Formats: sequence, C-alpha cells, structure tokens
Amino acid sequence: MTENLIRLRMATADGHYAGGLVDGAKMLQLFGDAVTEALIRHDGDEGLMRTMNAEFLVAVRAGDYIEVRAKMSRVGNSSRTFECTAHKVIELVDPNDSGARLLSEPVLVAKAVAVAVVPLDKQRRA
Repeated sequence: MTENLIRLRMATADGHYAGGLVDGAKMLQLFGDAVTEALIRHDGDEGLMRTMNAEFLVAVRAGDYIEVRAKMSRVGNSSRTFECTAHKVIELVDPNDSGARLLSEPVLVAKAVAVAVVPLDKQRRA
C-alpha cells in the first residue's frame, strides 16, 4: 500500500503558544498534506478529506524536527483510509539556545486515522 513521509522543522512562526508550543492544528495540516501526496501517487488526484480522528500525545515546540507518515491501510471504491503518525526526531535542548538533540528513538507526538475520498471520475491511476 502507498505510504508517504514528510520531514520538516517546526519554525518559530509555528509556535502558537507560550514557550514556542505548536498548535495541534499544525499536525492535522501535516497529516492532510501527507495524505494528499499519497492520494496523488495512488490515484493521480488530490481527493477530499472526509474524516480525521486524531490524538495529540506529546508537546511539539518550534525548533523540533517532525516526521509525518500517512500509510494507506484500506482502499474502497472511492474511499482511502490512512493511518497517520507524527514523530519528533530532533528537539532543541533549550528554546533560548541553538543546541539540539537527535533523539535516540523517535517520539510519537500525534496519531490519526483519516478517510479521504477520490470520486470515481477523478481517479487517474498514477
């Protein structure tokens, strides 16, 4: 099945709350981006997000590096179900310093099950 990976650094502008805490909505946006790319690779179309049920498990801060994965787990006639995960792989030692730490094991910060739809007339197998 199709799997997509996005790795990026949370920018200062992503810090929405005190201490550079990143809003959970940013993780949802990244899950949506990963699903969209997977749909393009699978169907040749961006599709439409129908549902996303997410859990936020660990705080993410500006400066953290996040790996987002969307793995297609089910294919229906027009629906596509995805298991989405976001892992922190690098974090700043101190928000006021440039030191950073590569985590020995990625830390699961959020997960979601997403269902997207690609209408039959839009499916162009990539």
